[in-house]
Amino acid sequence: QVQLVESGGGLVQPGGSLRLSCAASGRIFSINAMGWYRQAPGKQRELVARIISSGGSTDYADSVKGRFTISRDSAQNTVVLQMNSLKPDDTAVYYCNAINVKTRGITYGSLWGQGTQVTVSS
Repeated sequence: QVQLVESGGGLVQPGGSLRLSCAASGRIFSINAMGWYRQAPGKQRELVARIISSGGSTDYADSVKGRFTISRDSAQNTVVLQMNSLKPDDTAVYYCNAINVKTRGITYGSLWGQGTQVTVSS
């Protein structure tokens, strides 16, 4: 069974930094893409950043461009989101996502982590 395990959330002051990590556990052959989404209270879940395994191309939400950086260690099936210059509007639950996770017996179209809270407040 494959699981996504997130870590690194917490409380930070405006202008501060946090680093989120997500590790995919299990007997994984390949993952097409990994990314981070977030959901603030009363709002829909939105894409924050994602990275494609083949070629390493990245996409970012306009609101985080220039402040957040996504990176991936394909050998370890991990993805990291470095968040700098955090703002109160970044407060949300952040979810890790993995697309087309191939294992020995099954391919998972989309997997989600349990979520980690990020709170930006003074």
